[in-house]
Amino acid sequence: MNSPASPDLPLSAFVGKIKQVEHHRSHIASAFFASPFEEAACLSIDGSGDFSTTMLGIGKGNSITIIDSVDFPHSAGIFYTAFTQLLGFPHYGDEYKVMGMAPYGEPKYLDKLSDVVKLTPDGLFKLNLAYFREGTQGIITYGEDHAPLVAPLFSEKMVSAFGQPRKKEEPLTQYHKDLAASVQRFTEQLIFHLLTHLHKRTGLDNICIAGGVAQNSVANGKILRNTPFKNIYIPSAGHDAGISMGAALYTQHVSVHYDRQPAIRSAYTGSRFTNEAIKAILNERQIAFEELPDAELFDRITDRMINGGVVGWFSGRAEFGPRALGGRSIIADPRRADAKEILNLKIKRRESFRPFAPSILKEYVADYFEVVDEVPFMEKVFPIKKEKQALIPAVTHVDGTGRLQTVDADISSRYYGLIEAFRKKTGIPILLNTSFNENEPIVNSPAEALDCYLRTNMDMLVMENVVVERLVS
Repeated sequence: MNSPASPDLPLSAFVGKIKQVEHHRSHIASAFFASPFEEAACLSIDGSGDFSTTMLGIGKGNSITIIDSVDFPHSAGIFYTAFTQLLGFPHYGDEYKVMGMAPYGEPKYLDKLSDVVKLTPDGLFKLNLAYFREGTQGIITYGEDHAPLVAPLFSEKMVSAFGQPRKKEEPLTQYHKDLAASVQRFTEQLIFHLLTHLHKRTGLDNICIAGGVAQNSVANGKILRNTPFKNIYIPSAGHDAGISMGAALYTQHVSVHYDRQPAIRSAYTGSRFTNEAIKAILNERQIAFEELPDAELFDRITDRMINGGVVGWFSGRAEFGPRALGGRSIIADPRRADAKEILNLKIKRRESFRPFAPSILKEYVADYFEVVDEVPFMEKVFPIKKEKQALIPAVTHVDGTGRLQTVDADISSRYYGLIEAFRKKTGIPILLNTSFNENEPIVNSPAEALDCYLRTNMDMLVMENVVVERLVS
């Protein structure tokens, strides 16, 4: 009997070939086996998976040894999501909005939050479950649009202690901002608590981190300054999408004993399209375009950005993970104080408190940031030097930080070349970078990029060497 999904393969072809890898071991493998470290402490931390929410271990060579875990329902991810919902952001994955809003407030409620989560002497933590709904109740369902719907995770006790959930139409008050700041700061303290004890237990200076909470780039940027660890690796897809790669890497190394591969510094593993394929789509849609060589193309793009234009940039392979890294990006001039407003007016239509990111040539990080590190996957937030903040206001958050991507000529040669062309004209080795989408997943194909361009007021669409441009009014 053949499988309907694969009519050419009998079911017997799969016997003995399906390997089951536990959720958090997959997370850890996605970080450790992709890292440059022969040996490292490992942390996986998220909402939950396979009944655990946090797992600590040691990676060495081709092995991973688990040394401790925190089990459901005690979860840093559930803690953060519950307050995300209370603050009026109910959708699956809205946690980054709380992180973006936090710098607008003061962490005034840390004492109250210390009753919600207890940091335990063994280096772990426990939730005060009275603040949360019962873990046996259904949490995630799916609507007609197939989008995940997360039921409220907080209990009446949390409402009594921290106020009624903010409704969508209600304004964000200073209280909401202060609560966001408190939740973010407490989460950072929880992560530092775990890592400080993990360092003490392992004596290792390298740390690999994955899991949904590892997408908290603000916390990530503070780890080396607030724990004893000296080196850190976080994969491009630290969230649950990354466990696909992690399960494969775990099987490859732990089960089959393959040799370790070079460290993964590139997230460009997705689909790519030729100029010919792109032109065919535009011709079919009767869209006028030009095809330009890189040097002329970079000159045209940078001129448009310098004059206030917003550009859709579709180049090479799509990125693996949630961050646009110069494969599927919308780019603009970071020097423009009005760039944020222009982007939100023309394309994004999103909350004004959410920042845009700087893509910076890696050789210039020390000139602009107070912390120098390689950040290939936009996975850390660092303070921008005070004397540089006025030069790049569009990518400087209200607290003087930026979630940077360091752009390496050996990894992102074409994106590097574009930023270098901008630097030669302006003296600034940075572009504003945000994901190429409006209010949907990041575009993947030329057709999706074109649709996004046509329904927004984007000024220019660049797909490989093909340019579609609106006339300057």
